[in-house]
Amino acid sequence: MEAIFNRTKGDRYIWLIVIILTVISMLAVYSSTGSLAFKYQDGNTEYYLIKHLGIFAFGLFLMYLAHLMNYKYYSRIALFFWLASIPLLLYTLLFGVEINDAKRWLTIPLINMSFQTSDLAKLALIMYMARVLSKKQETIKDFRKGFLPVMLPPVITCALIAPSNLSTAAILFATCTLLMFIGRMNMKYIFMMMGGGIVMLGLIIIIALNTPFKARVYTWQSRIENFSQDPKGSYQVQQAKIAIAQGGVFGKGPGMSTQRNFLPSPYSDYIFAIVLEEYGLFGGFVLIAIYLLFLYRCVRLFAKCPGAFGAFLAVGLSFALVIQAMINMAVVTNLLPVTGVTLPLVSMGGTSIWFTSLAIGIILSVSRYVEQNEKGVEEAIDNG
Repeated sequence: MEAIFNRTKGDRYIWLIVIILTVISMLAVYSSTGSLAFKYQDGNTEYYLIKHLGIFAFGLFLMYLAHLMNYKYYSRIALFFWLASIPLLLYTLLFGVEINDAKRWLTIPLINMSFQTSDLAKLALIMYMARVLSKKQETIKDFRKGFLPVMLPPVITCALIAPSNLSTAAILFATCTLLMFIGRMNMKYIFMMMGGGIVMLGLIIIIALNTPFKARVYTWQSRIENFSQDPKGSYQVQQAKIAIAQGGVFGKGPGMSTQRNFLPSPYSDYIFAIVLEEYGLFGGFVLIAIYLLFLYRCVRLFAKCPGAFGAFLAVGLSFALVIQAMINMAVVTNLLPVTGVTLPLVSMGGTSIWFTSLAIGIILSVSRYVEQNEKGVEEAIDNG
């Protein structure tokens, strides 16, 4: 155990954030899965907690392994990783497991476990974007040599994700646009890409209306109409509002939620409502502050990393994670229409937690390199 701690490097604040989010997740999941346990596990309320603990333990193991690898290795596999994600997304779109009119999942043979291919694609795309941006810095202002090679990967990936998972595609598109801005891309090209994204969304809707995916378009329409026209909101929004109101400033206390019995998916999409009910607005603000601290530490890495790839990699992965968290919390508090995205490292999940853990492990790998580089500079100065 001591050897593991000695080999654990990287930003200590990020490690601490992961531990805190893990504890919050365990408490919230245990509290919110009571009804699920009585429905499917004969009242064994510890079942989902133990399962969630096992998933998190493996996620932390993946994070640890990812942080031990030299981050430059991820640049070497980025192209292969991204290319491999494209046929997987296409196969999922056509033959994936359908839940709620959306084909987002593939089932892994033998172990019979499902995973969202968009989670894999998100990680692969950001890795590849970081690689391309770092290699194109000398020609980044050129349309043909700079803009097109950077623009095509997110367009292809987001176009394949959007029909079944528009919210994830939008988060990924926003993250890539931010990366292009940080990577000194010409602003007129960025606005061109944003306009192209709107046109692409329109084409996806038109095509979807004439295919079996038209049910997804009606779902998007229903969510937007409920948000903009109905002041009370949909059923889940109403129940989330009740949870927030009952929580007050300091909450009802751990395990004291009553809205967990009425909220759809209180352990995943709406777990933030359970946090607000049990820990109040104070607990909610603390959770927001934790995500913002994580973003700050990663932006700090961007500023300190001597290599462009590592800098883009750390800030890109952190943007994707924090944007997703903020959107989830905005949906729960009725600031945005229902999206279906979960709260990273807090919501109950399986492979989504593992992919998030890998992403944070990669960020920690960059952090470990920055620490070693700073230590080497300090030793060189001390030695004269």
